[in-house]
Amino acid sequence: MLLPPDAADDAAALVRPSLPGPEEQILSSWIGNAAAWTRAVRRGEIASRERVTNRAILEAIAHCAPRSLLDLGCGEGWLAHHCAHQGMVVVGIDAVAGLTGIAAAGAPAGASFRTLTYQEIAAGSLTERFDVAVANFSLLGEHSVERLLSALPRLLTTGGCLLVQTLHPLLACADQPYSDGWREGSWTGFSAAFQDPAPWYFRTLESWVRLFHRHGLHLCELREPLDALSGQPASVIFRVTV
Repeated sequence: MLLPPDAADDAAALVRPSLPGPEEQILSSWIGNAAAWTRAVRRGEIASRERVTNRAILEAIAHCAPRSLLDLGCGEGWLAHHCAHQGMVVVGIDAVAGLTGIAAAGAPAGASFRTLTYQEIAAGSLTERFDVAVANFSLLGEHSVERLLSALPRLLTTGGCLLVQTLHPLLACADQPYSDGWREGSWTGFSAAFQDPAPWYFRTLESWVRLFHRHGLHLCELREPLDALSGQPASVIFRVTV
């Protein structure tokens, strides 16, 4: 499925000149790979998600028993759709208009989608409050993530929480130094339809915890979902509160 020209143009307009170089590259990459990503997710082509991480984040959400949920970086909308089917009121946010358009098509009752960058959320473009905010492999940047977390207290209801699932730092580090910094992206294991992988900002476990504390957030729980095939953690899930 190709993005229609108007959707591609709208998405391209979201690349802000004020963004740092790597942040702009992340957004540009996802604009270009929106259709390929949607196909991969809907066809179940991402093995780690099918085996481990999709179930892990859904279990973490169910443990919180939210009535309302904010899906940050919702992509093509699979998680938002699932949660709406469970009776939650869900708002999905993504910076790529092509993805929010796909997510909105055929969305169940209770799910709605908006095209916003994290910078726009930090600036006050989102005014509702939610029991749970979820960032499922969607906190890829440096400054954009800092700005988003600074806005989190006004996005959560009293007693609400943020769930962050990301690559486990000890495994994602590979053979590079275990220290914060920008890393080159890769589509290894994906189809040839994927182009121009996005860079991403690597954080150690200690750095994630300090990031949350720096923005007045308290780490309540850390989960390490294991891949039964490898015996290694497929991800790490943080639950933090204001």
